[in-house]
Amino acid sequence: MPPPTALLATLTPEELRDFLPEPLFGQVRNISPVFSTWDPTGKSAADFAAIFAATDPEVLLACWKTPPLPATLPPRLRYVCYLCGSIRRLVSREQLERGLLVTNWGGSISRIVAEWALFHILSCLRRATHWTLAMHNEGGWKNGGTETASLFGRRIGLHGFGQIARELVQLLRPFNVTITSFAPDLTRQIEARHGISRAPSLEALFAENDIIVELAPLNSHTEGAVQEKHLRLIRPGGVFVNVGRGAVVNEAALLRVAQEGKIMIGLDVYGVEPLPVDSPFRGLRNVTLTPHIAGPTSDRRRDAGRFALENLAAYAADRPLQAVITPAVYDTST
Repeated sequence: MPPPTALLATLTPEELRDFLPEPLFGQVRNISPVFSTWDPTGKSAADFAAIFAATDPEVLLACWKTPPLPATLPPRLRYVCYLCGSIRRLVSREQLERGLLVTNWGGSISRIVAEWALFHILSCLRRATHWTLAMHNEGGWKNGGTETASLFGRRIGLHGFGQIARELVQLLRPFNVTITSFAPDLTRQIEARHGISRAPSLEALFAENDIIVELAPLNSHTEGAVQEKHLRLIRPGGVFVNVGRGAVVNEAALLRVAQEGKIMIGLDVYGVEPLPVDSPFRGLRNVTLTPHIAGPTSDRRRDAGRFALENLAAYAADRPLQAVITPAVYDTST
């Protein structure tokens, strides 16, 4: 296959800086003899549709700020290389069914999200939010006791076992933990390969582990899957962390459990984002809050850029692509 007839990159200056720092951008630019960029900052979907039609690229390189693809695509468009994760906002299922080739960042940033899950686990066990509030706002020291907990030797339950969960398993190994998971696609071969065991049910996962990490994708099967009955199976002193998707959890139930203060909770994702200023989660001493920043960090977005470059080069050479989003993958992904 000859190089793509035209490649359009729709990135903001910030996205370009973080995802494709030199020499990556130069290497992407050399993929096609006809290369153009378009900055979507402050632009509308109509603006995008107009430049998209005028450019008529064979390949679109898209990122977070790229507007959704118009219903009618340019005639030459064959491949959308998405630098980020979920494509539901960008591409419709019907466009995939009509043969549009789409890839995303795959597992290139999974270790970074797993790192943030580990941060939340440790923050909860060591009561970091309690001490942060006490020392910054109240002049506190060891007032009211110093109860904390360690990660070593704990039982960890993972809801979901995708690429992030598999990276988290590796990060948890030095702590000599026991890991179980509940996921519909978990097989005995996968269990053996990663040294984990399968929980027979979601209830068992919550009841039999000290720490639960929510990593299930958000789809029609998982929305609201974690209910109050599950959360109340976590014993006092246990930990619940969500770095997956907020809507997988019944957030009203989570708030009720959080306000009782019997378990520690770490949240990076929420049912409504941004988290409302008056959210009752704010200020709870047993809850660690971060604003959906699990990954990729600014300095590691280049990992996703490098992964995209590999896919673009493979497309130009007519080689198989990685992280292809098929209609089936679209249905089961966040």
